[in-house]
Amino acid sequence: MAKTTEKRRPPVKKTAPAVQSTPASPGLDPQLLRRAVVERVHPEVDAGRFPIKRTPGEEVVVSADVFTDGHDTLAASLLYRQAGAPGWTEVPMQALGNDRWQARFVVDALGGYEYTAEAWIDRFGSWRHEVSKKVGAGQEVKSELLEGAALLREAAERARGDAPDDSRRIGETAGVLGDDTLPQAQRVAQALTESLETLMARHADRSRATRYERVLQVMVEPERARFGAWYEMFPRSAGPDPNRSATFEEAADRLPYIAAMGFDVLYLPPIHPIGRSFRKGRNNTLDPGPDDVGSPWAIGGEAGGHDAVEPGLGTIEDFDRFMEAARRQGLEVALDLAYQASPDHPYVRQHPEWFRQRPDGTIKYAENPPKKYQDIYPINFESPEWQVLWQELKRIIEFWIGHGVKIFRVDNPHTKPFRFWEWALGEIKKAHPETIFLSEAFTRPKVMRYLAKSGFSQSYTYFTWRTAKDEITEYFTELTRTDVREYMRPNLFANTPDILHEYLQHGGRPAFQIRLILASTLGASYGIYSGYELCEHVPVKPGSEEYLDSEKYQIRVRNFDQPHSLAELIRRMNMIRRDHPALHRDRGLRFHQTDNPKILCYSKRSPDGSDLILVIVNLDPHHMQHGFVQLPLTAWALPIDGGLQVLDLLANERYYWRGEWNYVRLDPQARVAHVLHVQLPPLPPQDDSPLPLQG
Repeated sequence: MAKTTEKRRPPVKKTAPAVQSTPASPGLDPQLLRRAVVERVHPEVDAGRFPIKRTPGEEVVVSADVFTDGHDTLAASLLYRQAGAPGWTEVPMQALGNDRWQARFVVDALGGYEYTAEAWIDRFGSWRHEVSKKVGAGQEVKSELLEGAALLREAAERARGDAPDDSRRIGETAGVLGDDTLPQAQRVAQALTESLETLMARHADRSRATRYERVLQVMVEPERARFGAWYEMFPRSAGPDPNRSATFEEAADRLPYIAAMGFDVLYLPPIHPIGRSFRKGRNNTLDPGPDDVGSPWAIGGEAGGHDAVEPGLGTIEDFDRFMEAARRQGLEVALDLAYQASPDHPYVRQHPEWFRQRPDGTIKYAENPPKKYQDIYPINFESPEWQVLWQELKRIIEFWIGHGVKIFRVDNPHTKPFRFWEWALGEIKKAHPETIFLSEAFTRPKVMRYLAKSGFSQSYTYFTWRTAKDEITEYFTELTRTDVREYMRPNLFANTPDILHEYLQHGGRPAFQIRLILASTLGASYGIYSGYELCEHVPVKPGSEEYLDSEKYQIRVRNFDQPHSLAELIRRMNMIRRDHPALHRDRGLRFHQTDNPKILCYSKRSPDGSDLILVIVNLDPHHMQHGFVQLPLTAWALPIDGGLQVLDLLANERYYWRGEWNYVRLDPQARVAHVLHVQLPPLPPQDDSPLPLQG
């Protein structure tokens, strides 16, 4: 059979289908190639609207969700800088698992800091991971090594300008990876060294990195904004004669007594001239006598207004000498800032438009129905001349800063516009980052928190009214374990000239001891009002929280040298606070179980775990209470049946405890609390994650 020959057709050359050219403009933004996702950065207050707060030397621990599509390896950095600095300092973020990443930095200067996070596809890391897997499975990686060499050459080019030595080393390694005459094992070994990984991370391709959408803020304030003991004193009562105001010179004689109790801050109510019109008499009567001194909060008279001194106290030069005397005693002076005016204030005559006018032409006085404050005119922050007014009120702060005052307790800030505080405090802190502002606002929780966000360094709290175990536990868990802690620093005043809680009215001397120990250990900042050490407890009438013969309306000359005085206990507590870093911060607070609802147990530890204070308090000032407390031995890195040694810092007694549950007995007539220093080995890191805020 004849063989036939088939004529072959020439091969058809395949060409790719034509791709229609697309203009660059219609929506193909290069940002679309940024595959990494960065979200849920913490800490962050109201989507970055407000800063978090720290003091020098404190850490900012930043976490974020970082992920991408597919299985590529990611890298992420925390970026931070002082506000206004031209460049960022970077800290590599570490993966915690479940796409959560974390890094931290330390703030070391007063003023503002900024931070954000950035993530990118780590192409070298992805390649390195792939090669490791394949080599581990015994596969050939000839092609992969060539790909790696190309990645290294690109990195060497990126490093050429800023880091020529790095560029040279990366380039040399690229040559090894690309040399197919060398054994594969040698080339792989070069590819997987830690030194190469470090070099490549330093010069990663971040052209398509994703940066978090917001730059977040930190406000760094002085240490005293975080930790301190406050003592409130009316200087006019610090003299020998109850029939006249003491002078600043006489008030200075009380400073060694206050300093000896271990206080850091001496807080003075308003020291300005007091108006005579509608002046209040003793116990807030509307019929004052000719010698009644009036309320210091009725600011302004013939001698001047907010930038003047009440003549009974002396002159501005006398105040300057008082400030110097306080500094010699180691005391910082806080001044009351009360934006209101008596009818006799120069503002009323010079700027009547700064006040609210009634239809009959009179100025509206202050009211908090049913209370009336006829001796006070509120300032109208929405006056047609509001800009001039706001600048004047800021000037008042600057005036007292010029006389050495760096701490201000602000009276009723919740009755003034939030925007005013945000502006005024922001401007002041730009020029004077050393200043501290305490918000006196016993108001609704959200309002109290918003004031803290608006720039106040510290805040009064509801501590005065939290007396039961469950109330204290719930409230202080909120203050120290939720995101509130990022911007609101509590200052726990055990009493004030306005507030004598019924617990103190009826609990006797043990009640004052209990509340002192709670305030000074639950809070890194706390305060008492003069007379607390003498257990003053008589209200003006049943059911009232006002003091009888309130110092707000009269001079109260006290004999502080009394046998029942708590001055020694106060001194001891303040020394314990100074000696133990665990009590310098609020975040280390943890509550522990007890089997008696009248016994409260909690601990505080320092950030490095080296100092641990355990406090056990009998909340019942009338009766002995006893029971068992449960110690978190596992969290303290102790065996569940292990023993530990504790030293009572108040009684200087040592106890040896064993196991989780230990017995305590507290008779308020003998002792109301144990303040124990726990002798432990170094503690492991503690989970400091915030809890969700309820309500």
